[in-house]
This record gives sequence, C-alpha cells and structure tokens, in this order.
Amino acid sequence: MRASASGAVEGWQCRIDDHEFHLFRTLVERETGIQLPESKRSLLVGRLARRLRDLGLDSFGASFRHVTSEGGADERVRMIDRIATNETQFFREARQFEFLENDVLPDWAARAQERGRRVRAWSAACSTGEEPYSIAMTLCARLPGWQIQVMATDLSTRVLDEARSAVWPIEQSREIPERYLKAFMLRGVAENQGYMKAGPELRALVRLGQLNLHADRYALDGTFDLIFCRNVLIYFNAEGRAAVVKKLLQHLAPDGMLFLGHAETLDAARFGLRSVGPAVHARGGRAASGSGGWALPPRPRSQGGARAPGQIKRKEGS
Repeated sequence: MRASASGAVEGWQCRIDDHEFHLFRTLVERETGIQLPESKRSLLVGRLARRLRDLGLDSFGASFRHVTSEGGADERVRMIDRIATNETQFFREARQFEFLENDVLPDWAARAQERGRRVRAWSAACSTGEEPYSIAMTLCARLPGWQIQVMATDLSTRVLDEARSAVWPIEQSREIPERYLKAFMLRGVAENQGYMKAGPELRALVRLGQLNLHADRYALDGTFDLIFCRNVLIYFNAEGRAAVVKKLLQHLAPDGMLFLGHAETLDAARFGLRSVGPAVHARGGRAASGSGGWALPPRPRSQGGARAPGQIKRKEGS
C-alpha cells in the first residue's frame, strides 16, 4: 500500500502518492539542491495544493507534467517560490550581530586608515529582507562615513519582491533595537498605518537580485568582507553543502568572514577557515585582543567615502 498526503483548499482536496512525491523531491533537489525528506511531504502538499486548484489540475502527477513541460519554466519558478522556506526576522541569532557590532566593527574603525573605509556584505539567502537590512543598520551605525554596500540575494522571486519594497508589519519593530528603529525606520501613516519602511538612505545601500546557491557559479562582481549564509545549508546534503561553501569562499575577501546558522556545523579546517565567533568563520587575519574578537590585516586604503546616513526623523506614508 502506498502512503499519501492530502491537501485541502476551501473544499478542494488533492492527494499525493509516493511516486508523485518522489518526482517532486527529485525535481526540487535537481533545480535548487534543497532536499525534501519524507517529513516534508505535508509541507509540499500544503504549499502546492492551492496552485493546483487555481490551474484546474486534478492531481500532483498532472502538476508535475505541467511544470516539466516545454513551456513550464515560469511555472517551475512559481513552484520553487512556494516550496522554499522563508523564515526570517530582524537581527536573528543576536549573538552574531553582537559579535559583529562589539568585536569586528570597532576594530575595523580603529584601523580605518590602514584598511580603508569601505565594506561590502552579502546576505546570500535574504528572504523578505530582514537580514540584509539588519546588516545595513549595524554597519551604518558603527561605521559612519564609510562606503557601505549590502548585496541581498535569494532563490525566490516572490520574497525578493517583498524585500524590494522594504516594508514590514509594524509588529516586527519589536525585533529591532530602539536606537536603530528611531534612526533608520519610518512609521507608516494614513493608508500605510500598521507598517514600517526602511528610510531612503538605508534602502540605497541594499541591492537585491535572484541567485540560486545550487548554480554552478555565482554571477557576482568582486568579493565581500562579510557573507551571511545562515540556516540554508541544513537543506542540502553533505556534498551539496560542501559545494555551496566552496562557491561562497570564491567571493569571500582574503580577510573576510563567513556567518552560518547556529544549527549548521562546518569542518572549518577542510576549507582553510577557522572559527572566530558564534558560527562565524574566517581565513587569514590575526586574533584581536578582547573576548574572542577578530581583526583583519591591512589592505589598500580606498579613495573617497559615502556620506553616513543621519537620523530619519520625518514620517513617510509610502
């Protein structure tokens, strides 16, 4: 007897059997590197059932044939958007932001003359934008007057559209330290009441684009001082995790740092890295004084600098 799971949407019900689930999990892993174990069967059904109904399809087998057909590329993107896990929040895994704010950035600021006043960061699975904007707020607050760029990428086009708006429910303001909330966020008024939006100077620092971590290469220019790839590797098998880390390191500056999720383990020595903070890894460099901090060796001083964002005191309705 074959196991199955069912999804119900407003009275419409569809079931997925073992063979159909195998077809989808194989397709998702091939396209994204993400593994869907048996425990994720109900998740897949729940996230795809409404789309099956909207398309007038009566089975997951019909859905699979549709997304793998010659003209099904756009529908495959929609399918992946629905399956991808997008859990996030501002300043998630606070110990890492404390390490960045209290250990790394003060050292960079103290050595600004020798290392240059510029920093590039990459949020490699940015979801709806909370992570890259948390990074941007931290960098702006601790490194006024520096050139700052935060690259934010994700597999899902749907969440990228939300991230581009830089608008979130006001309830999420509880996740942001008060000093950052006052300095960088705008409260919605009138028809935008109940929402908040990143201020224009903060938005100018964040660039967004689609990127599949399972791709053979990452179409990104230059290297990054900070790479955040958190709570993503847990969805890959061991081979896939190693492949992603190797590609990430191709874009990590010689003295840069890689931030992973606390639940993600890494054989740092295998990749020429060492642990320098809570789920933070680096290569090169020298140990800093203080409580497990990290200092980067000198590099050529950059020319010029971006104006530091001042406090945003006005209200903006959109």
